[in-house]
Amino acid sequence: MDLRLSDEQKMVQKTIRRFVEKELIPLENDVLRNEREGKPSLPPGKLKELQLKAKEAGFWGINTPEEHGGADLGQMMLAIVYMEVSKTFVPFQFGGSADNILYYGNEEQREKYLIPTINGEKKSCFAMTEPGAGSDTRNIKMTAVKDGNDWVLNGEKTFITGGNEADFVMVIAITDKEKHQATGRDGVTCFIVDRDMGWKSEYIDTMGEWGPAGLVFDNVRVPEENILGEVHGGYKLGLEWIGFARWIVGARAVGSAERLLQMAIDYSKERETFGKPIADRQAIQWQIADSAVEIEAARWLVLNAAFSLDNGEDNRHLASIAKLYGANMGNRVVDRVMQIHGGMGYTRELPIERWYREARLWRIYDGTDEIQRMIISRNLLKGHVKVGQFG
Repeated sequence: MDLRLSDEQKMVQKTIRRFVEKELIPLENDVLRNEREGKPSLPPGKLKELQLKAKEAGFWGINTPEEHGGADLGQMMLAIVYMEVSKTFVPFQFGGSADNILYYGNEEQREKYLIPTINGEKKSCFAMTEPGAGSDTRNIKMTAVKDGNDWVLNGEKTFITGGNEADFVMVIAITDKEKHQATGRDGVTCFIVDRDMGWKSEYIDTMGEWGPAGLVFDNVRVPEENILGEVHGGYKLGLEWIGFARWIVGARAVGSAERLLQMAIDYSKERETFGKPIADRQAIQWQIADSAVEIEAARWLVLNAAFSLDNGEDNRHLASIAKLYGANMGNRVVDRVMQIHGGMGYTRELPIERWYREARLWRIYDGTDEIQRMIISRNLLKGHVKVGQFG
């Protein structure tokens, strides 16, 4: 067992960190100003410009197979990359990638959707959540009814990340009501649906800068060849999409919390009360110490979840643990950092309040705290995982 990064991993981490410090962090004041004025965080074309700069440095398709022009660095490196990129709130992701479930497409679907998405020519989104069906998939209402060579889709999806910008959506719909009512899992299918097939999106305003969409399908006709995977096999694809996203939330929380903690350390050394820096106060020292311990614990939970994937293991239990602990750790750390900064932390002059609003979302999307606890406890109570099981 090796609990240290390899020389290659250290090099990648260092290069990503340098990119973040040089290209992204200098944009933070502009991002804050744009968001206060109700403008997009980054001006049109800026994200693409940044992605191309990263490509010049050798970072394109971090986890995309090499045959598609990606780096295919593996899940451990992906976790490390997300931790570094999340040290800034500037909205950035490396180019050259696609949703993990899109790789299940047939040859024609890969040519039409996967390759253009990897190349940055198309944007996708995934849609399962509905107004009455979040974590409880049994309540999904959206239907797909066969009509000749087409399927006719009707229903709504909500809180869809990237739904306002997507050229196509991978959407889950009921294709066999009896099967779905019986299990809540079977009888649903995943469809690839182009925007020009007729679905519409609407921006949902939130307390943070996350701008999800509500999607409406009104008799949208989708050809048979646009089924992703198998008929009635959509639930498995949905789980795989969500499962990947869960431990990534933990990685994001670790990176953000590290940056926030460093801000608190720096400020506590400068800010004086009653003739002494507040760093000399035990109340501040304990908040800093608790934050450091929790960040370190979350880091290893995330890396363990990623490591298990690299070794071909089922990481769903570990992903739920990493997501639950990481998201809550991030919320505790940002709250402490705001407290340490006092009134200034609550202002929009500093990014702490922005992170505070963003961090609250981590405990909701890709499976709420309550769902993660249900999964973890169920696995233990049913004996799928043993207490003390390791490796």
